[in-house]
Amino acid sequence: MKFVPLQFVLYAAPLLAVFGVYFLRRARAQARHAEQLQESREAGLTEPVSLHPVVDPNRCIGSASCEAACPEHAIGVIGGKAQLVNPAACIGHGACAASCPMEAIQLVFGTERRGIDIPYVKPNFETNVPGIFIAGELGGMGLIRKAVEQGRQAIGTIKGRAGGGAALDAVIVGAGPAGIAAGLGAIQHQLNYVVLEQEDSLGGAVYHYPRNKIAMTAPVQLPLIGKMKFDAVSKEALLEFWQAVVRKSGLKVRFNERMESIERGEGRFVVKTTRGRYDARSVLLAVGRRGTPRKLGVPGEELPKVVYRLIDAEQYRGKRVLVVGGGDSALEAALALAREPRTKVALSYRGEAFGRVKPKNRERLEAAAAGKRLQVLLGSALERIDAVEVVLRVGGRALRMPNDAVIVCAGGVLPVDLLKKVGIEFETKRGTA
Repeated sequence: MKFVPLQFVLYAAPLLAVFGVYFLRRARAQARHAEQLQESREAGLTEPVSLHPVVDPNRCIGSASCEAACPEHAIGVIGGKAQLVNPAACIGHGACAASCPMEAIQLVFGTERRGIDIPYVKPNFETNVPGIFIAGELGGMGLIRKAVEQGRQAIGTIKGRAGGGAALDAVIVGAGPAGIAAGLGAIQHQLNYVVLEQEDSLGGAVYHYPRNKIAMTAPVQLPLIGKMKFDAVSKEALLEFWQAVVRKSGLKVRFNERMESIERGEGRFVVKTTRGRYDARSVLLAVGRRGTPRKLGVPGEELPKVVYRLIDAEQYRGKRVLVVGGGDSALEAALALAREPRTKVALSYRGEAFGRVKPKNRERLEAAAAGKRLQVLLGSALERIDAVEVVLRVGGRALRMPNDAVIVCAGGVLPVDLLKKVGIEFETKRGTA
């Protein structure tokens, strides 16, 4: 009978313990990812909204580097292979592809079942309509560093079109990463420009991220400013940086001004907005794919207390809030608000039941309603918003509720029809780059 040397046991035991803990954790993580995927399938939330990863199982080694890199926890490992387990959460920033040691991940648009319309854009970011350019998320690129680079390059091309008798060299629509970079480039090239932003703040899609969300994963080069020395940064830090850039550069942004139409003229365009019109030689569209928030069209919707996304639940602490909508964003907003002390929350939805939502959100909502932390009003329709109350139609009768704020979560309207009207061509992507 052979005896194992004591020295071997002393060295091997810790290693075995480490490997045991590692494999146990991986097994638990894979079980959790399988549960996430099943929940997504049961809720019918299997279609990513934009740019998303496709994994080549022949190259994937299950390293889980993509899982660790994804701030949205949209990708996981099941059966030793990575896959998208929470497609609805994916926003297409591409950190998973960049982190993969085997280059097993490709970023694509759309799926076989659900195509996504992407505008045709030349290598210089000009559309098929000479003088109209697209940079950033609308063109399918949600990566911040690439959106910045696209904005910088597009304005470089626009520089060559300057003049021509138009009042402005460029109208830049959108003050997200691409729009800010383009605006800085316009200053650098001494162009006459204007930057329009439909929101009341900089940042584009980043502005609507939850608090402390990691917003970018690689440094980028900005005109006038130089290198943004970030490897990873929270939403708040990035927005603070953008604001400092605007102050330092003197970049002028016209907030709360939404583009409504573009009219073509002889070598120029007229951009009409909610506040005026601009005559320009070129137009750069640097808007996101979230689009313009879909409105309800009810009296009082223009009141300042009405917003279309929940940014920070804490600001509604102690208030009476109505959330309108039946999707995950509405349920998650209502649940976040209900966790704030002394906040009275009601959730209004036209349907008789919540359909395409995550099972866990539905369960949490039912638990919160049962615990009297919020009120759920199914089969209800908002009819009017007043300064201190709202009026809903529920079961054929009018219900008046005291109210301090209304949050409408009814999705967004992309400017596809507007762009097609001006002649911009689109290509439907079905799982292709």
